[in-house]
Amino acid sequence: MQRAVHTDVADSFSALAWHNDALRLLDQRLLPGREEYVDCTDAAQVAAAIGDMLVRGAPAIGIAGAYGIALQARAIGSSDDWTAALAEAFEMLEAARPTAVNLSWALKMMRDRLARLAPHADVPARLLEAAQSIHQSDLEANLTMAKLGMQLIRKHHKTPQNILTHCNTGALATGGYGTALGVIRAAQAAGLVDTVFVDETRPWLQGSRLTAWELQREGIQACVHVDAAAGHLMKTRDITWVIVGADRIAANGDVINKIGTYALSILAMHHGLRFMVVAPSSSIDMALENADEVVIEERSADELFVLGGQTVDAGIPAFNPVFDVTPADLIDVIVTEKGIVERPDAKKLADLMSHRHLH
Repeated sequence: MQRAVHTDVADSFSALAWHNDALRLLDQRLLPGREEYVDCTDAAQVAAAIGDMLVRGAPAIGIAGAYGIALQARAIGSSDDWTAALAEAFEMLEAARPTAVNLSWALKMMRDRLARLAPHADVPARLLEAAQSIHQSDLEANLTMAKLGMQLIRKHHKTPQNILTHCNTGALATGGYGTALGVIRAAQAAGLVDTVFVDETRPWLQGSRLTAWELQREGIQACVHVDAAAGHLMKTRDITWVIVGADRIAANGDVINKIGTYALSILAMHHGLRFMVVAPSSSIDMALENADEVVIEERSADELFVLGGQTVDAGIPAFNPVFDVTPADLIDVIVTEKGIVERPDAKKLADLMSHRHLH
């Protein structure tokens, strides 16, 4: 894994790009202080980058995983049994971050592509094409979701609005442009945004480090606040929308997203704000009846104690879940590239995924 500063890529702040036969990742742990890029050349390096939070955001993790398989195929070069040759790489990547469904979805797409290849095919080249297609499709989905979400905001409000968002859901978390932040970018371009209030999103501070960084580059007025200030802001600052992403959506509309999302949904309901979830259809897991079945990823206590400096006595237990579950009945609308689902439930999501949705 090679590390360097690359100003050419930094100008567009892509989270990931195929560059010189390697997957180039922006090390998001170093932002906003430094912009450094890491070049990965095999599946193990990509899995480590995902596990260590060098790359994060459900769509971006899925894209990275797909490229990881393509890189491993290139590293192997040739094989009489590609399924066996790549089995370890698939398993390693799938285990890197288990909760976000986009990773397993992208790896399934790569498995399916591999299974359809003819015996004489150039497997490394075809798998690279498949990974690049997943990347491009995510960018196109983001642009579609941004337009749909912006139109929904405009339907309810014609004047600039104060919006609250959580974690990072922009170009850094996706194949480009963003999910929830993509909607905010499109709304800004349509003159519908006054100020974006950004939860700092502890313990990794994806809001204050990453979202604020993206908004500043876009010239969008942003204000960072501690997570616990969200309720007070809703009460005092005339916020009309809470817009978040999703790492996984169950078949009934339950949303698994960054820890703190559930609390925001309850606060939004109490204060009469509309709550929008923006995610590609690849985040919808129709095999998951409801989100109560999901085992929520927990990370090391060191992230609470060390990331912000040692603030807790050694030996004190810590609870560090990465995600929480927002029940479907607290969500006003889910926006996907296939269309929008207002007041989501199992039937509406089934209709959406089978292309029967009317929006």
